[in-house]
Amino acid sequence: MSTVSFHIANLLEKMTSSDKDFRFMATNDLMSELQKDSIKLDDDSERKVVRMLLKLLEDKNGEVQNLAVKCLGPLVNKVKEPQVETIVDTLCTNMTGEKEQLRDISSIGLKTVITELPLTSQQLASVICKKIIGKLSVAIAKQEDVTVQLEALDILGDLLSRFGSILQPYHAMLLDALLPQLSSGRQAVRKRTVVALGHLAASCGLPHYQKMVSILLDEMQKGLQGGQANTYIQCCATVCKNSGQRFSEYLDQVVVMLMNACQIQDDDELKENTLQAFEVFVSRCPQEMGALGHVEPVLSLCVKLISHDPNYNDDEGSGFGINEESMDTTTGDDDDDLQNDDEEQEEDEYSDDDDMSWKVRRAAAKCIEAVITSRPDCLLYVYRNVSLPLIVRFREREENVRCDVFSAWRALLRATKPAVLALKESTQTGLPPSPDASAAVDALQSQIPTLVRIVQKQLKEKNYRSRLVALQLLADLVGVLPGCLAPFLTGMMNGILVCLADRTSISNVRTSTLSFVYCILISHPIDVVQPHVEALLPALLQCAGDNFYKVTSEALLALQQLIKIVRSAEPGAREHSNAPQIAVDIYPVVLHRLKATDIDQEVKETAITTMATLLAHLGSYIQSEWPNCVPIFLERLKNEITRLTAVKALNLMASSQLVELDLRYVLPEAIPVLASFLRKNQRALKLATLSLLDTLIRRYGTMDEALLQNVINELSPLLNESDLHCAQQALQLMTSLALNQPQALAQAATICMPAIKILVRSPLMQGAALGALMEFLRALVVANIPAFTSARLLNVFIQQDSSPSPASKVDTHHKQSYYSLAKCIAVISVSAGGQEATTVARGFVSDLSKPGTLSDTQIVIALLSIGEIGRHVDLSSLGDLRQTILHYFSHASEEVKTAAAYSFGWTAIGNLPAFLPALLQEMEMQPRKQYLLLHALKEIISGQQNLNISMYTEEIWKALFGHAECPEEGTRNVVAECLGRLTLANPTVFLPRLKAALASPSNLLRTTVVTAVKFTIVDQPQPIDPILKETIGDFLKSLADPDLNVRRVALVAFNSAAHNKPALIRDLLAELLPQLYVETQIRKELIREVEMGPFKHSVDDGLDLRKAAFECMYTLLDSCLDRLDIRDFLTHVENGLRDHYDIKMLTYLMVARLAALCPTQVIQRLDRLIEPLKTTVTLKVKANSVKQEYEKQDELKRAALRAVSALSGIPDADKHIPLMEFVAHIKNSQELQSLYNSVQSDAERETQGTTVNRKFRF
Repeated sequence: MSTVSFHIANLLEKMTSSDKDFRFMATNDLMSELQKDSIKLDDDSERKVVRMLLKLLEDKNGEVQNLAVKCLGPLVNKVKEPQVETIVDTLCTNMTGEKEQLRDISSIGLKTVITELPLTSQQLASVICKKIIGKLSVAIAKQEDVTVQLEALDILGDLLSRFGSILQPYHAMLLDALLPQLSSGRQAVRKRTVVALGHLAASCGLPHYQKMVSILLDEMQKGLQGGQANTYIQCCATVCKNSGQRFSEYLDQVVVMLMNACQIQDDDELKENTLQAFEVFVSRCPQEMGALGHVEPVLSLCVKLISHDPNYNDDEGSGFGINEESMDTTTGDDDDDLQNDDEEQEEDEYSDDDDMSWKVRRAAAKCIEAVITSRPDCLLYVYRNVSLPLIVRFREREENVRCDVFSAWRALLRATKPAVLALKESTQTGLPPSPDASAAVDALQSQIPTLVRIVQKQLKEKNYRSRLVALQLLADLVGVLPGCLAPFLTGMMNGILVCLADRTSISNVRTSTLSFVYCILISHPIDVVQPHVEALLPALLQCAGDNFYKVTSEALLALQQLIKIVRSAEPGAREHSNAPQIAVDIYPVVLHRLKATDIDQEVKETAITTMATLLAHLGSYIQSEWPNCVPIFLERLKNEITRLTAVKALNLMASSQLVELDLRYVLPEAIPVLASFLRKNQRALKLATLSLLDTLIRRYGTMDEALLQNVINELSPLLNESDLHCAQQALQLMTSLALNQPQALAQAATICMPAIKILVRSPLMQGAALGALMEFLRALVVANIPAFTSARLLNVFIQQDSSPSPASKVDTHHKQSYYSLAKCIAVISVSAGGQEATTVARGFVSDLSKPGTLSDTQIVIALLSIGEIGRHVDLSSLGDLRQTILHYFSHASEEVKTAAAYSFGWTAIGNLPAFLPALLQEMEMQPRKQYLLLHALKEIISGQQNLNISMYTEEIWKALFGHAECPEEGTRNVVAECLGRLTLANPTVFLPRLKAALASPSNLLRTTVVTAVKFTIVDQPQPIDPILKETIGDFLKSLADPDLNVRRVALVAFNSAAHNKPALIRDLLAELLPQLYVETQIRKELIREVEMGPFKHSVDDGLDLRKAAFECMYTLLDSCLDRLDIRDFLTHVENGLRDHYDIKMLTYLMVARLAALCPTQVIQRLDRLIEPLKTTVTLKVKANSVKQEYEKQDELKRAALRAVSALSGIPDADKHIPLMEFVAHIKNSQELQSLYNSVQSDAERETQGTTVNRKFRF
């Protein structure tokens, strides 16, 4: 007997003990064993365990029974099919037996077994379902025993939820068994039947679905006439909720029927169920409800019923008028309290438990919220007809309803945010805003006075939930429209102070109030908030001394912002008249928290930041306390937990523009500690430390060189391509040294120069990091250090490429390193003076004039260096320069020719009259060199912001158009970029010319023109934007051009507009999207076969077009989501999931994005999304495939699993059986599970990385 079998046998023996404790412990141990993945039972052990657990279900001790039931869950995954059948048979028999206790425990056991049945074993699930179904059907029909009937309905609901598709052969039988139960006399039976029918609707075939809905509608019609329709209304709503758009063909009939019934019948339950059904219809079928014209009538009904309160006489609220006195629900003096008591007593006289009108009002509020969320296109209608009645209902007497009304208004604010952002974008770009966006924002602003007047009274309510929802609404309002509460702050202040001072309510009220105060302080102008500082300060200080860490932390955050308002560094900001006293009041409270070591980490960090803010803004008023306070920061600097916050705090103090805070006396102790941080393997700490050191050197100038030596020794390892941001910060620190303490720089440069030599060769060295290196070299030359004169520095950068060592040979030949070296050589030369720069350039020209003496690498660096110098210095005095550069246009190396082109263009920038006419002349005379000459011209046009080329533009335009129909695509692209940049400079002249060229019969010219338009769309506001918005529609009509290439470049231009300036195309999307979607389809006529020796290879000429279309769709998700019909969008995404590798990768990204942005619509299409994902994940690469095929398939799997992970995170996705089966399949595969875990870990890290903690906002 194996060890496991022996152990199990011992446990089974103990389970037969007469001592209940023995039985309990043995059963508990058995459950622990069954939960282990490693346990394997032999056939005999399986039978014995199953027999014993089933026997224990009849145990006299309830705890033993419960444990036995819990064991059934893991057991069904450990035993073979016959034993599972035995378990199910026994449980079913017991469930329909006579013993009530055994019946109950068997029902629980059966639910446990169904829940734990493995989704991956379809055969086992099918067998079990067949065994259960017959007995459940009999139990459901067992009218005399309601308990059995209820349990059977519950189990059937679970069964249909998990295995609905497996039960398809029994759907007809189940439908016949369930439908009669809707007319049961017991409400519990009807409710469970509705749930089971809902699950059945999700998986049944079309004939059964039609039969079900037809019967429901017939019975509903009869019920409406006889007053018994509520169950059928609930059932229709549940069926729609589970089946989504399948219900859409019945929507019109159902909605009309229910609307008429609500007008005729005065039945609160009917109204509630109707509104709940409408909420489901709008959420699940929003487009169909809109197309049928039912959204506005539904909203009108909701507005009418949201004030349905027959037991409450509200004369003041009729007609949605707002009487300020009637709204006042605050507690006042004794007379008011007495009056309120009388009112409460009067309410008690007419209120009773049978009043269900509050449920009607709550359903109306939820339905309104559903419309706002699912139909953003109805935003204006909601503002004009619904929002004001909602505001009036803020005074709702029933707490739950009141919270839902607030929730609906918050949803309205969220729906308005895109309109606010569109207006902001319009302000930034100068483009006219969308009329709908302007109207929505105007409507919101017009209703703010009414809203605030009512909401601010809720801040004084005794009920804490009322306060919470009011504060959340106000915070959302400020988030959507910053500064909108400016006129109302005086009136609101009393309510805010009441909330802050109330220690009797839960802490959530105080933390929410403090968060709201923080929102006000950061979102309103200083002059608006300053008058309220002294009113807020005592309450904030009291909260900062609270014992609960959340309250303390939020109070300190609010104090930080309040300090900045008292004395701001913003230009023109006025200091608070009582600033000195405010500083004195705040200091002891914050100091107490700063000194404490036995407090929460969040409070520690916030206290450090708050004290730093106080010293940086108001430190001059507490100057006597500096010696007591500043040393505490040194202590926190030495603490591993608080050191990062302390570094940032010191940086804040050292960089203060308001207070001359002298930190030099702590530097001898702080600098060595900071230097040690540069060795730590904590990137955020290194970056913060480098920033602080840079600030200290710039602020305090000369420091002890011995101290700086600690820092200098740590800089060299940071100059590494593995972290260019860190390298950039280190270079900026060295630049500050050069400017403020050049005597210390000699040693720093000596230590760091070897690392700089390696760094400048890195292919990643560009952008901000390269700019920092150039600034350092410029400062080094200006510092005039004998060891690093310009000549020696030039020798360092030139010599290393004149005779490269074998170890560095690979690096010197990387293309990017040529450009980096050239920029460094140029900045050293130019910084030394114009004459020195000309001499260096002359030397390069001289070397280039000697053919055969230089390698290709040296030629490229020489040409690029001449060009970079020529940008800043006029080199026309070098007589043979032009011919020397042009000579290399004919070189055998492509890199040399490209470098020559760039060199010519950059040199021309230094003296346009000397070089530009010659360049245009060469373009006419040298057709073979036109591509290179166009590149040179492009560099000149790109630098036109600093040049005046207006006198040459016509000549340039003519030359460019002469090459616009070049058969070579690369040449056309350069021409298009040049045309686009010229058009940017003079849109009124050149944009009409581009538009006119669209009518050309030449496909090549049309391609060039549309590509040129792409280069006129940049992310910064430009004078061309208003003109372009009027004409871009004409250019994008090229999406319907007969030529494939024209359509492709039109899609690229469309994508560029959607990414950089979505306002240009937002109003055109209704016309453009159908054409975009057409280009996502695979066209067989564009697929051709190419013979490659004995093999035939398929070439898809439409692939690039489809790829451009899907890229454009992905961009639209981010920039124009509110203008997309997600259903149509998803249909084309589904097609892309079965397309080429590149398109699959894009659509997987879109699925993940859509799951986050539009979960409701995505969950309705999960069936169609899962299948192609499953195909990708389970696909096996052929054994004889090359390595690249394996890598591509691995990337596809990771992308598909990323999409699956996103889909799994959608609310209610765990109820979708095919998805859960797929996830279970992934987790059962060792290879897929490791990939899936990796993908989920990456997603969690990304989520954490995007979470901004306010305590680190300096």
